[in-house]
Amino acid sequence: MNYLAIDTSGKNLTVIIKKEEKTFIFHDDKCGVSHSVELMPRVEELAKSADFDFNSADFFACVVGAGSFTGIRIGVATVKAMCFAFNKPCLSVTSFDTLAYNEDGQVLAVIDAKHNGFYVCGYLDKKVCFEPAYLMREKVIELAKDYKIVSFEEIDGFDVKVVSIPQGLINAIEKKQDEITSNLDRLEPLYVRKSQAEEGR
Repeated sequence: MNYLAIDTSGKNLTVIIKKEEKTFIFHDDKCGVSHSVELMPRVEELAKSADFDFNSADFFACVVGAGSFTGIRIGVATVKAMCFAFNKPCLSVTSFDTLAYNEDGQVLAVIDAKHNGFYVCGYLDKKVCFEPAYLMREKVIELAKDYKIVSFEEIDGFDVKVVSIPQGLINAIEKKQDEITSNLDRLEPLYVRKSQAEEGR
């Protein structure tokens, strides 16, 4: 199996290339808002080090959110362009998948959306049992009584297991291959709430 996957949904930038039995990873957890500048150079560098031919890819994968609105759009647009250019199918992975697929059992994937708000999604044995939502801290505290919380970082006030973004993305791709599709319309951002600009209208 050969693929290229990217995650620009948060302050991290992750690029993964799977070439036959070898996996190549670039991960920067402090990319911030520089995805538009950093993404393609990192993709090209990793492809060169892996001696990866984009034409050999079986599919391209992208983390579609929840997370940074701008980062999500950059990732989705880039992967759609690759799929179109090389005539390859796509695979959508959510930010919640990359968290939850690190752990077994009943887990709550939590992403800090700042200002006391959080993106959350509940899983039971890697199947969604609580749909993605944007919740304030009090609601998350109440919900978390029934779950193990997983996140990419420590969150004040919560007992969190910090998990690996690259490994979670790899695990999710391995488990979600039946969702690979040639319909590029299926590759679309997951916006759990409106952007600040939309909320201000």
